[in-house]
Amino acid sequence: MRAIVLALAALLCVPCFAATPAAAAACRESPVTAPALARLRAALAHARFVAYEPTGLTVSGEGRISPASEASIRGDLAVLRKHFDALVTYDAIHGAENIPAVAASLGYQAVIVGVWNPLVAGEVEAASDAARRYPHLVAGIALGNELIFTHRAEVPALVRTIAQLHERLPKVPLTTTEPFHTYRESAGGLLPELDFLLVNVHPIFQPWFREAPDSTRAQFVVNVVTELNGSYCGPILVKETGVPSAPAGAGFTEERQASFYLELARRFPSSPERAFAYFAAFDAPWRESDASTVPHPEEAHWGLYTVARRAKSVVGTIPTLSAGRVPP
Repeated sequence: MRAIVLALAALLCVPCFAATPAAAAACRESPVTAPALARLRAALAHARFVAYEPTGLTVSGEGRISPASEASIRGDLAVLRKHFDALVTYDAIHGAENIPAVAASLGYQAVIVGVWNPLVAGEVEAASDAARRYPHLVAGIALGNELIFTHRAEVPALVRTIAQLHERLPKVPLTTTEPFHTYRESAGGLLPELDFLLVNVHPIFQPWFREAPDSTRAQFVVNVVTELNGSYCGPILVKETGVPSAPAGAGFTEERQASFYLELARRFPSSPERAFAYFAAFDAPWRESDASTVPHPEEAHWGLYTVARRAKSVVGTIPTLSAGRVPP
């Protein structure tokens, strides 16, 4: 009975995103972007994505950034390539400008290039350059991560930035990333401007999480995407989800991380219209204090691998990829 109650709670706690019956689901549909969007859909169906920040990148508490070297990025991507052939990044500079070239040389199938701050022209130009140089590898550009949710940008300014880049790169699919609930609460006006949806869905932030079974946690992600399909008509990739591997005192362990992804892979098969990325590739110790003056130790432990590139238990549950083969 307890499991049934928790499962029902997971179904009920998802906000209702679906439009009213008279309203049509929104998304941007452009015949010019259509060929690239078809390639993206093929990647969603047949490639395996992981959200990636270089292990060589660090950010101090004062915001000072130490860039990642090309050699470090190559070391990271060589480790990941055994299990993944598609990447979602967060930055297009600070060393990340080397990611597309290294990924291409290692046989990756797709890269969605992230721009941390799309209101900075230099970052947008670096992402644009990657799309021009690697048109069959760069599957899209993501303009920002949780900008609206963290109040780092307003919806009108972000809409203008997306429209401007659509004019400059009409063949490149564009998106931005927000937590799933933000699209209903404050960013619904973005949906008609986006070629695809790159969404964050974190069950660990739900009040029922600690007591729920893994099946309920994974089903929550599926339910959220199903609800989003009611208001958004383009392809959807869950960019962030998962369970940190520590600290154990907060209920996070490598075993729980592995169990969650086993359930999610079973309940959320990839298709041209919806898929999920593993989050994240590597631990990032500096993230413990990057979003708040109050430390959040779990933020340092999202990785499937440690910062030293040691595989955690979850990696053993993910099938390896032979060279040139796409995952089922």
